[in-house]
Parts: sequence; C-alpha cells; structure tokens
Amino acid sequence: MSEFIQFHFLTSYPPANLNRDDLGRPKTAVFGGTQRLRVSSQSLKRAWRTSDVFATALTIGTRTKEIGNYVFKALVEKHVTETDADVIAKKVAAVFGKSKAKADDPATDEPEKASVPAVAKKGGRKGSAAEGAPQNPEEGRKTEQLAHISIGEKAAIDQLVQRVADKGIVTEPDYQALLSDGHGTPDIALFGRMLAASPKHNVEAAAQVAHAISVHRVTVEDDYFTAVDDLNDGSEDVGAAHVGTSEFAAAVFYHYVCVNRTLLIESLNEKPALADETIKSLLTACCTVAPSGKQNSFGSHARASFLLAEKGTQQPRSLSVAFLRAVEGPDILGSAINALTETRATMDAVYGKCADKIATFNAHGAKGEGSLQAVLTELGLQQASNA
Repeated sequence: MSEFIQFHFLTSYPPANLNRDDLGRPKTAVFGGTQRLRVSSQSLKRAWRTSDVFATALTIGTRTKEIGNYVFKALVEKHVTETDADVIAKKVAAVFGKSKAKADDPATDEPEKASVPAVAKKGGRKGSAAEGAPQNPEEGRKTEQLAHISIGEKAAIDQLVQRVADKGIVTEPDYQALLSDGHGTPDIALFGRMLAASPKHNVEAAAQVAHAISVHRVTVEDDYFTAVDDLNDGSEDVGAAHVGTSEFAAAVFYHYVCVNRTLLIESLNEKPALADETIKSLLTACCTVAPSGKQNSFGSHARASFLLAEKGTQQPRSLSVAFLRAVEGPDILGSAINALTETRATMDAVYGKCADKIATFNAHGAKGEGSLQAVLTELGLQQASNA
C-alpha cells in the first residue's frame, strides 16, 4: 500500500505575468464557468527544481539537449582532436535521444533525397534539400528532445571522456552502458523522465503537480509603457524612444501537489532518508519559490499564505472543488482559506478520514498560526537528511 503526502496551498501574487502563452499573455483557464488565471505545472516544476532550495539540499540531474556539445568541449579541452571529439560526442548524444545529426544528415534520408548532388544543396532555396542541414556543427551534436540525465549517467559520461583522453579503448557497448535506469536522482524520481528511444529506462514520476488556478475570476489587463532615450534632449523629438504593451493580472492561486512517498523511496534505491529530504525540499520550494516569468518587470515574488498538508495511505484527492464557485468579497484570501478548510472537513464527513496526519500554517491575518518548520516536523521531515 502506497503512502501519500499531499500539499494544498494558497499563494497571492500582485500584478504579474508568471507564465505566458504563445501570444505573451498570462495563461488562463475556464473553471466553474469563469475565467481564471493559471500557472502550468511545467512552469512550477521548473522553478522548484532549479531553485536554490533544491541546489542547497540535493544533487539533481541534468535536463538538456546539449549533452553532445558538453562532451565535445570536454574532449577538446583534454586535447582530443576536434574530428574525433565530434564523432564521440554524437555517439554519446545518440544514446539519450534521436540525434539532430541523424535527423538532418541527407545520407540517412530517403534514397531520392540522399542522391541530390551536394552542389545543389549548397545555398539552396527555402524548402530545398539544404533547408534541413545543420547551420553549424553544434546543432549536429544536439538531441531532438530534452534528455533528463541522471547523476550516475553524468558520472559515466565524464568517465568515458577521461578514458578517451587517456587513449583508452571505447567500444559500442561502452556507449550503451552510459544509460542506466535513472534511479537515485531526486528530481528524476520526483518528476519522472521519458526516453522514447529506450522505454525500459523511463522513470514514473512520484510527484503529481496540478496547474495552479486562481480562486476568483480574473480579467487580464494591458500595461501601456514607454521608454525614454537618455541622450535625446527633446530639442527636435519629444516623443518616446519606444512604446509597447504588456499583459498582466493579479490573483490568489490554489496549488495542489501529491507525492507518492512509497514510489519515491523505490525510485531512490530504497533510501527513505533521501526521499524525505527530497519531499522536504519540494515542500519548502512550493511555499517559497515563485516562477521566474517577467519577474524583472513585475517583481512579483510571493510566499504561500496558507498550507494544508496531509499524509496517509488513503486515496489522494484535490480540493479544487472548493473554488468551483469563484470566491468574491473584500477578503478573497481569508474566504479562500475558509473554503479550503471547510471542503476538507466536508470530504472527511462524507468519505471518512482522508489522511492520517494533517498539518497547517496560516500567515494571513494579524498574526501567523503555525509554521513551515512545524509542518515539516509533523510530517516527519524536519530531521530528514540525504547523508
């Protein structure tokens, strides 16, 4: 039976554009028949994973398309010829994903495309055979998709680089041996990974992160702004040097995160202490780290004002239904806290106890109630250590 730890927290952001769509506008969603502001789970996970909170407590993996270029530069620095380094780098990249070198190499295309004379490809028009060719060698050493490389895999790559530099023999099986199961790396265990070229090395995510949504209806607004030229004395042109618009909105968000602690321990090679340190870091990041989108323009850093944490073997459930009806009134945050706690109590009344342990903190109002440290202690995470 799996043990779950669930986080429900409310965070209020001032005017911001934390997570943009393809038009540069804050992301939204229709929920309960009204438009809400939204921050995607991908944006949240990226902010938490790359935060100082994670960097201080955990050693995490490397998520990149650039592993081939990393190998190439490391080999060249160790005085391997660029020609040999390029070949080896492309082979390493191909282990972790479909290589752009293969995707763009005319020799690997269909026969009729491969037979086009090289002279016809050089400087070809848009849409010709030349269009797919890499514009520089670095592109050919990239993978088409991001690869999440574990701590052990990164160490194995570094060892292979050193072996090449020492004139050691590297065979094809050595390249395939670089790929491991990915276990033992906290962020891979938490958020999972998919390697389409090698499904047996996929890792199921132990953490499920919902898109954050505002608890109230939101209208995205436009910010009209200008920039002034410092060297323009206004004698000839008194207009602005630049005029633009930027979209923004302010909201109180409901966040929901569920961690399967049992699966996390399994994916961390049966290390409960490391699993608890990982959960501790995740919860701390959830409450203290904001997405980085447009922060230089808005400075919209915020911390969670309310947290409800639950631990138990019961089937997880989100409490987003608390906000199906948009919160209104002069105290939206206070009303949202009441709606969340009442919904949890109602769920318990209908379904029975939904968690074995419950811990909260409340930073809203005249004085705070509880603390993040107290919640960590109640969940058995305060003394966690990855040692």
